[in-house]
Amino acid sequence: MSNTLGLDPVLLEILACPSDDHAPVRPDRERGLLVCTVCGRGFKVRDGIPVMLLDEALPPDRG
Repeated sequence: MSNTLGLDPVLLEILACPSDDHAPVRPDRERGLLVCTVCGRGFKVRDGIPVMLLDEALPPDRG
């Protein structure tokens, strides 16, 4: 798995968390998710498509 989770780096530059703060997301290779840089929610990537829905977001990894 690449550092970008198979996503176009240009797409990663424009993706933002759908929460009110609209913070950028970064790839988390170990978890296979895009993670919000502010709230810490994790967003899955399915078939190369980021699922940027708050209802489907994973809670922040506090570990």
